[in-house]
Amino acid sequence: MQARAILRYYKGSAQKVRLVADTVRGEGVVRALAILKVTHKRCARDLEKLVRSAVANLEQKSPGIDSGKLVLATIQVDQGPSLKRFKAASMGRVFPRLHKYCHVTVRVADREE
Repeated sequence: MQARAILRYYKGSAQKVRLVADTVRGEGVVRALAILKVTHKRCARDLEKLVRSAVANLEQKSPGIDSGKLVLATIQVDQGPSLKRFKAASMGRVFPRLHKYCHVTVRVADREE
């Protein structure tokens, strides 16, 4: 049995979120939540909430499932849109600033699958 949770338009670059996602990819849910709890990156807290949401979706789909036997099947980080803003500079110039976003998808499955 599988379930997924999607976080769209997360304010942070996909490259930075992938650093944290790579540390928990393929781990068990309990171990992944423990790793995310002690990670000192800004996106770790939001990824922890996303993993908990995927587990809740699976428990809603099939009640009575043991959450200790669940594993993160996939965790995928895709680039989202970039907001293009400009900052005023001296002598009438401007400097572009990109506010990057990303989309994160987490799939949780049984260990047997």
